[in-house]
Amino acid sequence: MSTSYELKAETRDRVGKGSARAIRREGKIPAVIYGDKQPPLAIVVSYKDIFYKIHGGSFMTTVATIDVDGKKIRVLPKDYQLDAVRDFPLHVDFLRVSAKTEVTVNIPVHFINEEKSPGLKRGGVLNVVRHEVEFVCPADKIPDSIIVDLDGTEIGDVIHISRIPVPEGITPVIADRDFTVATIAGSAAAKSDADGDEAAAGEEK
Repeated sequence: MSTSYELKAETRDRVGKGSARAIRREGKIPAVIYGDKQPPLAIVVSYKDIFYKIHGGSFMTTVATIDVDGKKIRVLPKDYQLDAVRDFPLHVDFLRVSAKTEVTVNIPVHFINEEKSPGLKRGGVLNVVRHEVEFVCPADKIPDSIIVDLDGTEIGDVIHISRIPVPEGITPVIADRDFTVATIAGSAAAKSDADGDEAAAGEEK
């Protein structure tokens, strides 16, 4: 789980495109905090802080504290808008969270021990079906990633979600089937090696 962080913010009275442009010219970004059965709160945050958080990774899965004019609000980023050309952040939506809040998040899938996979050593190819998996998690217990251990995997193996260990209390949104996360597929090189082995076995007979 990523380390929480704090952002400074100010409330904003005006909304709309004209106001947003003026805010950005000042080196800030318009944002909104919503949820927890409270009215949305329009705020302004530092462009620099948001830029580095978005491009630093785990932005959407890390709970933060926003200090709004001295009042601290715990939030989870739920959406953000980037400039289509320059990739600059333009706007951020934050969801209010508490210790009891459950959220739906996309968690990245990481693979380890590729060098210990006999299938990959023989020329097989790791075919990633899902680079992220959507989970329901307690807001305070969102993992940075889920880990797939490829140790011992062979060509033809299918890695289903049930095979991947996840922390307690975290469940996949898709609950009606044991969906595929990755496979170890055969490559042309692996097939050529297998054909060669079969031919050698035939000659020995």
